[in-house]
Amino acid sequence: DPVIVSCTDGVGTKIELANKYKKFDTIGIDLVAMCVNDLIVQGAKPLFFLDYIAVGKLDLKKTKSILKGIFQGCKLSNCKLIGGETAEMPGVYSKDKFDLAGFSVGIVSKKKILDKNNVKKNDIVLAIPSNGIHSNGYSLVRSILNKHKLPGSLRNEILKPTKIYSKEILNLSNRGWINSAAHITGGGLIENLLRSVPKDLSLNIDLSKIKILKIFKWLK
Repeated sequence: DPVIVSCTDGVGTKIELANKYKKFDTIGIDLVAMCVNDLIVQGAKPLFFLDYIAVGKLDLKKTKSILKGIFQGCKLSNCKLIGGETAEMPGVYSKDKFDLAGFSVGIVSKKKILDKNNVKKNDIVLAIPSNGIHSNGYSLVRSILNKHKLPGSLRNEILKPTKIYSKEILNLSNRGWINSAAHITGGGLIENLLRSVPKDLSLNIDLSKIKILKIFKWLK
């Protein structure tokens, strides 16, 4: 009873910061993470990944650096990069601009699909800690950076790649310990969590127990 699950996503405006700081070797990890993390919250094991890179003018060094991150992301999520497309589009993108999209496919037993309808009253909400800011949501981050100077000690936090949660989620899911899951991205905590519970149930979260990283305190 295997079910094929597929997801597609991009990195969003975090790309603008990669351009600003001339750092392209981790943005590919973000791309894989945004797709794979959407797969695993359905209980699916990632199988393979494809990428799409659109550029104004092909810069081999930059493109290789981006691909290095995509390879690393696939390694972290234990899936194969089986192909992709690089499109040179002068007139659509200016010389240094580019965009990324990813496509991931996974598989899950029908009996093990994580679904909000599995959630029951008195189930416990658990969080797996992030390593920093998840991609998708960077329009707000960039807006703050335009108004306030980022401390040097936090510079590396801005482009730290999105964590890939495959091992944690799939280990728990395979044991039957998870009923439903949510990948917290651009929509924030509440919007994403509400998708993972039935409409007739509510969430009771003790925010005082959430450890807040320095980068989030600075942004706040």
